[in-house]
Amino acid sequence: MAMGRRQKQRQGQIWLEAKTLAKGPSHPFYQRLNEVLERHGFDGFVEGLAARFYAPRFGRPSLPPPVYFRLLLIGYFEGIDSERGIAWRVADSLTLREFLGLALTESPPDHSTISRNRRLLELEAHQEAFTWVLGVLAKEGVLRGKTLGIDATTLEANAALRSIVRRDTGASYDEFLRGLASASGIETPTREDLAKLDRKRAKKGSNQDWQNPHDPDAKITKMKDGRTHLAHKAEHAVDMETGAVVAVTLQPADRGDTESLEETLDEAMGELSDVIEDEEAGEALSDQILAEIVADKGYHSNAVLAARERVGIRTYISEPKRGRRNWQGKSAEKAAVYGNRRRIRGERGKQLLRRRGELIERSFAHCYETGGMRRTHLRGHRNILKRLLVHVAGFNLGLVMRELFGIGKPRVLQGLRAVLLRLIRALIATCNCLGRSGARGSVIHSTGTSLSRICA
Repeated sequence: MAMGRRQKQRQGQIWLEAKTLAKGPSHPFYQRLNEVLERHGFDGFVEGLAARFYAPRFGRPSLPPPVYFRLLLIGYFEGIDSERGIAWRVADSLTLREFLGLALTESPPDHSTISRNRRLLELEAHQEAFTWVLGVLAKEGVLRGKTLGIDATTLEANAALRSIVRRDTGASYDEFLRGLASASGIETPTREDLAKLDRKRAKKGSNQDWQNPHDPDAKITKMKDGRTHLAHKAEHAVDMETGAVVAVTLQPADRGDTESLEETLDEAMGELSDVIEDEEAGEALSDQILAEIVADKGYHSNAVLAARERVGIRTYISEPKRGRRNWQGKSAEKAAVYGNRRRIRGERGKQLLRRRGELIERSFAHCYETGGMRRTHLRGHRNILKRLLVHVAGFNLGLVMRELFGIGKPRVLQGLRAVLLRLIRALIATCNCLGRSGARGSVIHSTGTSLSRICA
């Protein structure tokens, strides 16, 4: 057989039949995901949702709302952090083009078109799309809403610390240090002089004094890995029975957990109330929505526990070591703290606190680590929250896919070949043991060992 050679120059064809274009096999995950979306009427819902933001007759043809929301879902399932990256990935993939409903002769949307539609659609439209996905979870039996776990994480902002300026004068950090040096008698300070002068100052990174002019919502904070950076705070309310994210809020990174809790709980109650309005979805929810909350010790305070006690919500919040306390004149706070302490020491409390670390951290890992949103490429809380809501909605759709088809992300299929090989090897090892020994106990022990290797 003669070796073929790649032609350096090809003459372009004027006419080309669409049926002659090369087409690879579609990804089964995206096929099933489209089936779920179509069965619940996703396209019609988002088209009606976004109709009020478009002109009825005039203007250039826009990106269809079903395509826009699917593009943001691709960002979660493919782990792509930027809209430019989403556009590049779609342009290279026939599977994703089919998922979006694009013909082979249609050009995929570029990043400017995606960002233009994001700016055009209001935050409320993205919020309603997130609520619609919660309704799908309820209909598929993946939402209960009785016990919620609360926790927060930091998202790195699209802003640099070197760009911060003073809130009062607008001076940059370097200009501010030079002013301090001049006031202390150093006329021409060197880099070493400025560093020494800065090292002795207290609270030099205060958010009350400094801000980023390009993203005022970003706050100076310490990240999970110990670095100091401009960041935002994303807080999740997670269903402790199913792992579904009931609500997500984006708040200033310097806001304490006890302060941000109220906004997240209000958002979670609003989401669950909207789901209940749908008769089919509301039947699947628990009789008592938001009856219990679970959180770590950062959320523990007298005010938080007493406020939850007044509205009839049971708390399972880890208690920090504070030593002996004086409860004079604080009978309500004392009753709430002691009641919470009694619950977290019980068997159910211990179980819920263990599941809190498992389920909430899992949502963070999927959305921000493998999902690619640990660092944002957008600025402004309302702008970032638009992308974040659809991103977390993709995580919730992954739970539905895992419930229906056993796979929650398309890249899970990449590891099936290794699992099958391990299964075959385990079966061969079991058959060899069966041939060498007829003892039933030996066979059972060998089979159990092989299965444990498969699950390892």
